Amino acid sequence: MKKLILILSLLASYSAMAEEGNIEAGKAKAVTCAACHGTDGNAAAMPQYPKLAGQHPAYIEKQLKEYKLAMITEGKQGRNNPVMGGMTMALSDQDMADLAAYYSSLPISDNTSSEESIEVAQQLYRFGDAERGVAACIACHGPRGNGTSLSGFPKISGQNAEYVKLQLEKFRSGNRANDMNAMMRSLAAKLSDEEINALSQYVGGLH
Repeated sequence: MKKLILILSLLASYSAMAEEGNIEAGKAKAVTCAACHGTDGNAAAMPQYPKLAGQHPAYIEKQLKEYKLAMITEGKQGRNNPVMGGMTMALSDQDMADLAAYYSSLPISDNTSSEESIEVAQQLYRFGDAERGVAACIACHGPRGNGTSLSGFPKISGQNAEYVKLQLEKFRSGNRANDMNAMMRSLAAKLSDEEINALSQYVGGLH
């Protein structure tokens, strides 16, 4: 019952948070974003940054709001990133909704899982590791890595491996702390460098 109440509250908070975004308005506002995320939202030239193309709009919007929140609270809340924090300070809630709508409308570019990552990562992704209390990634991100928009779990299929690795390391160290109920921090804290590297290489090829 407690788990059901938690899930319902998360769904309600995401629904209440989302603004109605305009794709064309978002396209016009995304000009400055292209330097890092690419003109098509796939960050091909800078894989340390995320692909935004095809991501759930509510997730993009949440991250933008939390970058701004971190700047306003001097890092006490939200998601700390000096570059993105500075970029979001001038954005209104409507701007963020428009950008989210635009990037979510774009097709994500193809990616593959490296062969050397499969042995380690596939087991963790599908089944986790009960002995260490590592939850299976599939439980939140789904069998194809598409996540779920309403519950706030992002699409990780096709994502840049370098970016995924950096985020898992940040969750593990606690430098990123805007995950719901500390779920990612709890999971990443139990992963080795080898496992993080394998999962980073693996999830991009889920389809």
